[in-house]
Amino acid sequence: QVQLVESGGGLVQAGGSLRLSCAASERTFSNYFMGWFRQAPGKEREFVSGVSWNGDSTAYADSVKGRFTISRDNAKNTLYLQMNSLKPEDTAVYYCAAKYQRYSGGDYLNSRSYDAWGLGTQVTVSS
Repeated sequence: QVQLVESGGGLVQAGGSLRLSCAASERTFSNYFMGWFRQAPGKEREFVSGVSWNGDSTAYADSVKGRFTISRDNAKNTLYLQMNSLKPEDTAVYYCAAKYQRYSGGDYLNSRSYDAWGLGTQVTVSS
């Protein structure tokens, strides 16, 4: 099973930016659909963004469209999430996840459809 390690979280003021990274342990990363999810205290884990194996297909939650950008570097086995114009409501633990297939199959919103998860990185946005 691929191991995923997130980094790049931290404390930022509203309006600021952060870039999250997710490093994968295996070169098979290049064949996986990858997603970012987040979970705020007392709330369910929710989909943030996803990207196909080669980057030709992306998806975003409505709440982050126009502010967040997902990307990947298969040569480095790394997934990214550039987060701009951050809001206090973006505060959460952010997780990356892998589907062992190249495209999402249409159910990228469903966290149960992912095969591997990282441990998460905390993002806190102060007002």
